[in-house]
Amino acid sequence: MAELTTLARPYAKAAFEYADANGSLDAWSGALGFLAEVVSNEVVQGKIDDPSVSDAQLLELLQAVASEHLNEPVTNFAKLMIENGRLPTMPDVAALFEIMKAEAEGAVDVDVTSVEPVTDEYKRSLSEALRKKLGREVRLNFSLDESLIGGALIRAGDLVIDGTVRGRLNQLSGALSD
Repeated sequence: MAELTTLARPYAKAAFEYADANGSLDAWSGALGFLAEVVSNEVVQGKIDDPSVSDAQLLELLQAVASEHLNEPVTNFAKLMIENGRLPTMPDVAALFEIMKAEAEGAVDVDVTSVEPVTDEYKRSLSEALRKKLGREVRLNFSLDESLIGGALIRAGDLVIDGTVRGRLNQLSGALSD
């Protein structure tokens, strides 16, 4: 995974710089996200890995599947990635692009994992508290994980706040075994 991210970084940076210079960050974000989904599909991965499928055929496949998401610059970008054998890194390119976009917009994506759905009031108070702590606009993404027992796990970039019962039990177990 780290290797794919390393390979994807210059492409993400180039895409971001082009999109930022042309005022099309949102359009590129949507297109790269869609292409990442397409490239992650098992059938498409099989075509990418098939040596009998030419670069032109791969590009045609992407254009057929994603035509409404591809403008000329994005199509040229995808073509360049295909020609350089980097199409499998598209999900990493899209993820890195989103990080750069969030930083440029002064925002941070925060992933919150809880055992059950959270209330709107909790979402508002968490968003406000994180905005104050991080000094940036916060975009919350929620997911559920029943194995947490209770509480929530919050990830914002390098910051991890483990307020889960499972996390506390692990800390207690570690303290007792020392």
